[in-house]
Formats: sequence, C-alpha cells, structure tokens
Amino acid sequence: MVGSVEFAGPCRGPIMFLISGDLKAPIGPYSNVEKWIGFQHVNNLIVKGGGTLDGQGPSAWPYNKCQKTNNCDPLPISIKFDFVTNSRIESIRSVNSKNVHLAIYGCNNVNVSKVDLLAPADSPNTDGIKISRSADIRITSSRIRTGDDCIAIISGSSNIDVSYVYCGPGHGISIGSLGKYKNEENVNGVTVRKCTLNGTDNGVRIKSWESPYAITASKFLFQDIFMENVRNPIIVDQTYCPHSPCNQETASHVQIQDVTYRNIWGTSSSQVAVSFECSKKFPCKNIVMTDVNLAIVGGGGPLKSSCSYVKGRSFGRQNPPPCF
Repeated sequence: MVGSVEFAGPCRGPIMFLISGDLKAPIGPYSNVEKWIGFQHVNNLIVKGGGTLDGQGPSAWPYNKCQKTNNCDPLPISIKFDFVTNSRIESIRSVNSKNVHLAIYGCNNVNVSKVDLLAPADSPNTDGIKISRSADIRITSSRIRTGDDCIAIISGSSNIDVSYVYCGPGHGISIGSLGKYKNEENVNGVTVRKCTLNGTDNGVRIKSWESPYAITASKFLFQDIFMENVRNPIIVDQTYCPHSPCNQETASHVQIQDVTYRNIWGTSSSQVAVSFECSKKFPCKNIVMTDVNLAIVGGGGPLKSSCSYVKGRSFGRQNPPPCF
C-alpha cells in the first residue's frame, strides 16, 4: 500500500519512471489530497507500466457526494500530470480509481498509448482520461472501461488526437463539460478517429452548461467511429445539468462551430440516435455530417434525429435522416 506521492521538478530528462509491481492506494476516501500519484514540471518524461495501480475505489465511492451535488470534496485522482512536456505515458493499467484514472493538466506534447483503465459502469466520477489546458496531446491504442467519460476534453485544450480507443462501459468520448466557470478558455482542434464505443451512455458528445461564461468550441472531427448498442451515438447537449435542479440563468454562451462527423456507423439503443440541443443564444454552426449509418438495436422501428438551434449540412448516406 502506497500513500500519496508527488515527483516534482523542474526536471530535465530523459527521465524514466517504471511501474513494475501492483500498487494499492490507501483504503477509504482519502479526500484531503488531490491525487494519489503525481508528476509536475518535468520535460522529457517516460512513464511505463507493467504493473497495476489499484485505487481501491469500492472503499471510497460510498463517500462520493460529487455525483449528486456541486458542493463536494472530490476524491483523489489516481495519477496526474501537471505541466509535463515532450513526454510519453505507456502501458499504464489502472483499476478502481477513486476518481479520475489519469489526468493531464497544463501539459504540452504528450503521447499516451496502450493504457488500460478499468472500473465498474456504476462507479461515480471515474473518468478514464481528463485533459485540460493542454496542447498537442495524442491518445492511441487504449482500452477504457469505466463509470464516467472514457475521455473528457475540457477548458483550454487544443490539438488533441484520439485514435484506436475502445470505450465501454462509460459515458463516451466527450468534449466538455464547458462554460461552467468564469475563467474557462477556448477548446479547439480535437480529432477522434478509428474508435469503438460499446454499450456506452453516449458515443461522441459535446456538452456545455447554461451559463453566461462565453468561450468557443471549434474545429472538431469525429471520423471512422463504430458504435455498438450506444444510447446517444451523436449528441450535442448545451443544457447540460447532471445535478438537478440547476440555476439556468441564461442559455449557454459556448459557441460550438466547425464540427464534422464522417463515417459513423453501428447501432443505437435509443430511437433518437442523433441529437443537437444547441444554445438559443449561440446556435451551433457549420456542422457537417457525411456518411452516418446507424440502426436501432434489434432492428426495430426507424431512428430519429433531433435538432434545436443548429445550422449544418449533410452529405452521403444518412440514417437517421438529418434534421438540418
């Protein structure tokens, strides 16, 4: 069993950190620390797995209030990288994280590959990978099965590439949530390609809060994505409110634009397979859909698209029929 530990620079590499054994986090919520294992201010870092990081989440999840209210103390992240540059994270295995499995904050030029992140579908707030205020991050050849977003890309992130990721169970691959806080920054240049989503609540999702905080979310490409038994394969939700009731003072001020969906196929577990619930004040614009081919699980009735405040174009095969 290992307590909270942080490897802090500034340090200049190359530095290799090898996780070759099975490490267990302290039992219980352990909520007085932000993270279990942390790296910060390191250039040219290589973190390689071989063992397992066991967050011992079942001992902490009953104490998690963040799934019900915003007024809460988050549980520790299993492994977090702050202000790390020109680095690689490879073959990490994380199970039963108390909170997020792997977080990337303020980083630049980091490759994440062959990570295996596992927690039950009902485990609260166990995002697989959370990226914020980071640029030039690449995630590839990984498997994420967890209780929240497989990947969440939030404020201040740019040039993010996600490829060959298996997601499910979980809440899908998400941009957001956005617009909750006053000091958020734009998100732009995200590509998600050649991924599989199986049994997830959402497929590819963009979500923002109804708030007056204005940012732009733009230049997103979702391409060559297979959905299997996904509840909401394509969804934009600008009325995001996980903890009802919400103080919905105004429509979302997050401008979503320049988003392309190309070659998306598979099955939906709900009748509404494509949903754009955009902002009344800042409608989604320049949305392009090319070759979307979805069917309902079990071959039931026709699928539907739902649109509010969205401007876009569609090309090629479209099932369900587009609503713009």
